[in-house]
Amino acid sequence: MRFTTLDEWLRWQETLHPKAIELGLERVRIVLRRLQPEAPPFAVITVGGTNGKGSCVALLDAILRAAGYRVGAYASPHLLRYNERIRIDGAETDDEALCQAFARIDAARGDISLTYFEFGTLAALERFREAGVEIAVLEVGLGGRLDAVNVVDADAALVASIALDHTDWLGPDRDSIGYEKAGIYRPGRPAVCADPDPPPRLLEHARAIGARLLRVGHDYDFGRAGATWRWRSDEAQFDGLPPPMLAGEHQLSNAAAALMALTSLRDRLPVDAVAIRAGLARAWLPGRFQVIPGPVEWILDVAHNPAAAAVLADHLRRRACAGRTWAIMGLLADKDADGVIQALASVVDEWRPVTLAGARGRTGADLAARLRSTDIRAIAPHDDIASACQAARAGADAGDRIVVLGSFHVVAPVLATQPWISDSSLPHSRET
Repeated sequence: MRFTTLDEWLRWQETLHPKAIELGLERVRIVLRRLQPEAPPFAVITVGGTNGKGSCVALLDAILRAAGYRVGAYASPHLLRYNERIRIDGAETDDEALCQAFARIDAARGDISLTYFEFGTLAALERFREAGVEIAVLEVGLGGRLDAVNVVDADAALVASIALDHTDWLGPDRDSIGYEKAGIYRPGRPAVCADPDPPPRLLEHARAIGARLLRVGHDYDFGRAGATWRWRSDEAQFDGLPPPMLAGEHQLSNAAAALMALTSLRDRLPVDAVAIRAGLARAWLPGRFQVIPGPVEWILDVAHNPAAAAVLADHLRRRACAGRTWAIMGLLADKDADGVIQALASVVDEWRPVTLAGARGRTGADLAARLRSTDIRAIAPHDDIASACQAARAGADAGDRIVVLGSFHVVAPVLATQPWISDSSLPHSRET
């Protein structure tokens, strides 16, 4: 084995490939065939989308496990530990199992160079095969068509939403991005689209390949019914459902899409209403409008593009706050900072932009300049996250709230080091 610890493997993977991100399936396909010559022995649901895909994975995982299935779930990025990315029956994969999987991949690849994300995707497929899962739920890392996850043919594929993000890789508009995300659809298989306004190229691609397109508002629908909600399609109907444990009205859309994907596979993987209700009540994701109560409330959210920031702003408007709203914000350089600021400007009183280090980082000073250009004046940039948290805590009064938002690289250290979290170690975190 090349290395003996998980941290050594991960640091080496970051430097192995000449580019941190290089979309394409050829490298990972060759290595997967060497590792697993046969098709996966388990069913596969692939989940893509600009926002909401992590929530959909969590919901699918929870409902399927409540139905008694052995489930593998692959998601990225992680918040505190790399092990979070690969879960089997809800449990994180341990270091030893990951190291063993990485060693097999390393041996199988020969002279083929793999990216950090490609290594992780192959490790997930290896672990799921070893563990004998009945179904794998796979989250797309970037786009869809050329993402490493797409090396596996999905039995059902779900696109949660389409918005502007990663435009350098996926194209300058929703139409281009929609086409890339539609690449996870397969001929003759269920292709769920939860976006109420899907771009034409997504629809055209699904129809061109003969996918079984299932659209919200056309093939399935959902709505509030007092304290509960209902879901229906031409094939099934569920009434009196509990709202998802995941916070936010938009989670009904994610839950409805998950139910459509599950219903489309009901002949192979039947799921009853009891399991659906149990799964909705259990599914949870850290760092997605995560509320830490107290005299000064903390809210953690990894909103890092304008569409996600608009959802966060809506949550903040709906949630009562007697005092001021503070924002500790950090964004990577390839994100639309102006769009994020515009979405949140009306709901934030005090801004604490922070610097993110690294090649993709953006300075707090840059964010501060962008804030000032919109006539926002309550701004104090910080060179590090810790000083921003300390300043916000010192300035906040009882009844105020502090929102930590943007990159996973901002939310993860706050989760790891704040006093309500027992594990104070700084996480090894990647956004790809």
